[in-house]
Amino acid sequence: MFKGSMVALITPMDKKGKICKKSLKNLIDYHIKNNTSAIIAVGTTGESATLNKEEHIDVIMTTLELADGKIPIIAGTGSNSTAESILLNKKFEKSGISGCLNVTPYYNRPTQEGLYLHFQAISESTELPQILYNVPNRTGCDLLPKTTARLSKLKNIIGIKDATGDLSRISQLKKLIKKDFLLISGDDKTALDFMKLGGDGIISVTANIAAKQMTKIFNFALQGDFFNAYLEEKKIFLLNNLLFREPNPIPIKWAAKYLGLITTDTVRLPLTPLLHANKNILQKEIDKIGLRKKLKNNF
Repeated sequence: MFKGSMVALITPMDKKGKICKKSLKNLIDYHIKNNTSAIIAVGTTGESATLNKEEHIDVIMTTLELADGKIPIIAGTGSNSTAESILLNKKFEKSGISGCLNVTPYYNRPTQEGLYLHFQAISESTELPQILYNVPNRTGCDLLPKTTARLSKLKNIIGIKDATGDLSRISQLKKLIKKDFLLISGDDKTALDFMKLGGDGIISVTANIAAKQMTKIFNFALQGDFFNAYLEEKKIFLLNNLLFREPNPIPIKWAAKYLGLITTDTVRLPLTPLLHANKNILQKEIDKIGLRKKLKNNF
């Protein structure tokens, strides 16, 4: 369940910024129909930074309820407070959540030993499978391969989402980690190369609007058919880049609204709506590759 194309799900909101349950159900149904491997609820793309604690828990539990056991749900439970991350993990014990995604503590910039002790404490507090999440350009700290290797020995730390975009990390991790440990890309632009070098899948932003295409690409990759995987990826290569012209999830929310998957592209401050110039560029590419027509035919 933690391989292939997984989606870092956006959190749909109405015009007032409140969670839109109807759009959330629409998104979940879309991913079930298009065979996305798993949904990650309330990660970076799900705007965890601007949801309060009650909303954070509610969105994850609502996602779990609406999925109705038809697709695995992974909960974003990371925090820059070890105690808060432990509390979030405990909230989802025995809930039906398939696992948790834990980002490195942001802003307070812990040492490698601090990172190890942080994730060790979380691991010891729960039976839920844990996926580490390293995205240094957002958090201000980097979970290095040697620290990841130490953490991989803990009972329920099963993998890492690596969003560094540094493909050399894969060989470093494979040399250091002996057991079966999942290597998951968090960078849409380099994910297929990541898979070719030995990765297991992607937690994708692009999959929010191109679920069928991403499933196809990464199913080919899991089968070792990189010739066809690259042929399919070529069709959405530019889209993968355009979705990051402004900070995520601004462009992907606008694109999801343009395609009718959600009712508004509302984001919360300090995020702001997509610039008009970028709307035009993104719209042209979506129309050029026929994504709207394909979506209607497959949803």
